[in-house]
Amino acid sequence: MTTPDLAVIGGGQLARMMQPPAIALGLRIRLLAEGPDVSAAQVIPDHVVGDHTVLADLRAVVADAPVVTFDHEHVPPEHLRTLDAEGHACRPGPHALLYAQDKAAMRSRLTELGVPCPRHAPIATPADLEEFGYPAVLKTTRGGYDGKGVWVVRSASDADEAFAADRPLLAEELVDFRRELSALVARNPSGEVRSYAVVESRQVDGVCAEVVAPAPDLDPSLAAEARSLAERIATELDVTGILAVELFETADGRLLVNELAMRPHNTGHWSIDGAETSQFENHLRSVLDLPLGCTHARAPWTVMVNVLGGRVTDLEAQRTVVLAAEPDVKVHLYGKSVKAGRKVGHVTAFGDDLDDVLARARHAAELFTTG
Repeated sequence: MTTPDLAVIGGGQLARMMQPPAIALGLRIRLLAEGPDVSAAQVIPDHVVGDHTVLADLRAVVADAPVVTFDHEHVPPEHLRTLDAEGHACRPGPHALLYAQDKAAMRSRLTELGVPCPRHAPIATPADLEEFGYPAVLKTTRGGYDGKGVWVVRSASDADEAFAADRPLLAEELVDFRRELSALVARNPSGEVRSYAVVESRQVDGVCAEVVAPAPDLDPSLAAEARSLAERIATELDVTGILAVELFETADGRLLVNELAMRPHNTGHWSIDGAETSQFENHLRSVLDLPLGCTHARAPWTVMVNVLGGRVTDLEAQRTVVLAAEPDVKVHLYGKSVKAGRKVGHVTAFGDDLDDVLARARHAAELFTTG
């Protein structure tokens, strides 16, 4: 096998979307994939099939790779420390990635830094929850995503499923928020940081449905505060690569940090078509300690809408219908089989008129979902 410039752990759509900028930059990626035909393995020829929880499989894929980065945050920290000790630069490093892997550790560290967060407490028993108070949001401290491992509880009976999961739990206040925002930054080991426009993220059943860049009607001072928070968190936690800071804009005009992701993020997909340098290219530049690219938007408005699995099962055939109806919309399919509610692609539209851009992106996504 050809010596890679970096190894990517995880074969999902995030790794898949790293390949086009890698080709443009002349970079060689080696992939650890969960199966021979997962999303990223379809487009990255140099891939090894294995399990990210098995150290031998990790060693096989990173053998001659100087840098390691990730499609997800689920590699055991002890394995990352071993790879790091063996001379492979894990970016982000295990000391930083911990705060994206463990919500309790993240909340504790951000509180130490004076970062505004929802009221929170670790929960071990129903009595702990009673003391914390209702309503609350219960989260598993590890492994939750897209609404999984998250429960809104307004009474003791609402928490039965959470406690039955028999996993460490964190309780957070149920925030009265106006909307959800996301501040995305790229940071390289030399300390260079670039920020993207603060975006609005719209959720349906705990899953990101669409993203509007920039967030409409966001007070400029609040946008600056969000970018400053993200840059400070990236620096204080020593994050290398893309950091997504998901935020609540509260009803009374404050910002609270909701979640952290230390990898390219769904709320940054708009940047592939809507920014001078996509989050995927800047992630690669970051982890390889290359100078970062311009993050300015190409158009006044960009809208990304996720394509979720629905009635349409042959997405490739439907692509012709979508492009005939919306020829200026950019289509990104992930090579995944269609399952109800699964993220199987996204579409992006951009332009000068937000209502028009929203309508075009939503129409294209609807055609992929319901026909």
